Amino acid sequence: MKTMEAVIGLEVHVQLATRTKIFCSCPNRFGDEPNTNICPTCLGLPGALPVLNRRAVQLAIKAALALEGEIAETMKFDRKNYFYPDLPKGYQISQFDRPLSSGGGITLSNGRRVGLKRIHLEEDAGKLLHTAESLDESRFTRVDLNRAGTPLIEIVTNPDIRTPEEAYEFLKTLKLTLEYCEVSDCNMEEGSLRCDANVSVRPEGSSELGVKIEIKNLNSFKAVQSALRFEIERQKRELRAGRTLVQETRLWDADRKMTRSMRGKEGSEDYRYFPDPDLVSFTVSREVIEEIEREIPELPRLRAARFVEEYGIPETDAGILTSTRALGDFFEEAVRSYPENPKGIANWITAELLREVPAEEMGKREVSPRHLATLVRLIDSRTITGKIAKKIFPEVVREGKDPEKLIEERGLKPISDSAAIEAFCREVIDANPGPVEEYRAGKTATFGWLVGQVMKASKGKADPRSVNEILRRLL
Repeated sequence: MKTMEAVIGLEVHVQLATRTKIFCSCPNRFGDEPNTNICPTCLGLPGALPVLNRRAVQLAIKAALALEGEIAETMKFDRKNYFYPDLPKGYQISQFDRPLSSGGGITLSNGRRVGLKRIHLEEDAGKLLHTAESLDESRFTRVDLNRAGTPLIEIVTNPDIRTPEEAYEFLKTLKLTLEYCEVSDCNMEEGSLRCDANVSVRPEGSSELGVKIEIKNLNSFKAVQSALRFEIERQKRELRAGRTLVQETRLWDADRKMTRSMRGKEGSEDYRYFPDPDLVSFTVSREVIEEIEREIPELPRLRAARFVEEYGIPETDAGILTSTRALGDFFEEAVRSYPENPKGIANWITAELLREVPAEEMGKREVSPRHLATLVRLIDSRTITGKIAKKIFPEVVREGKDPEKLIEERGLKPISDSAAIEAFCREVIDANPGPVEEYRAGKTATFGWLVGQVMKASKGKADPRSVNEILRRLL
């Protein structure tokens, strides 16, 4: 049998960061008591009419433009009919033949382009809770309709992805782009971003697609990667054994590290789409689209390239600094406070700050870019040593204390007086005749140990450059 290759497409559902739901004024908020953010409209009660949320449309257009999509001249909403306990109306309001945008895509680091087929607006369903609080409840499934009516965009890719690694990179880049644009918080744990994968295999070089199998229950990007790896190998084994694959939906079982059959795969005809009679078709003017386009910030890849060119920092550091919009903003604000050493500021952020504050927490914690810039400036001017800076850094970050005030209050200014440093050096030389003789006999590595002893004697306050110069002269 010829070498087989995978063909992968993704369907990504993203909750939009609106204050209210897409067709009513109920709060769009995670974590509230079940079935409290509901009304006749999102419950689908007779006579309740949907009213489109303007902000949801604006955020959807913003996402589409950031992903280089083409906004439709006219769009409309349709009813997607299916029965499920968390869908109170018995249908979902979605978009079928006139989606919000088409085209666009993301270019991967290997140069391959993953094109987008469409982005459309729709409402979310509710949530089924299968966990029981007691044995008596173990046979019940509970329904929480707080999420019903939450605004979503569904981003559908072309079948351009060939490996699980490409799927992972696409999703990471997509998530970062949407976060930069503040379209969504993309919190997978809260269901703000969910992904289904469609995968088939075919002989390498063939233009025909194999039997498409959908994988659901993918609650992390790592799960997408692992599920695709398993499913690709499973399909290859089935075909090599001469068995026929059937179009179906499978679930990813994270505990058993395998996919398992869930149901036969529906086609669009099974959903009996028809135009929603309660929502008229609508257009968005070119002026409004251009206004939204102006709100799109500099996106991560372009920002990282600019950081390399403008500030002279390595590509790896630029990638870390642009891993969240808040972290990139923090770096640039710190550089504005002390433009003389952007590399030093970048090093302190990547090596020290991110040890105290994870990148995803930046923007949520009160950390001052000016304080970090001050630390770097004080080190550069030899007002303090790097050791002293590291000693006070946790307090600067966690408690927001001004580094200059901390240094003053604790008497941490380094010793730069030559006579005082020479006294420490002589003390160390007198106390360590063995290592001194080793150094003089040619064992130069001993010098570093002796420097360490001087720094220890001065409680880390002696200026390291002066210590090196004076100790070397005395030896």
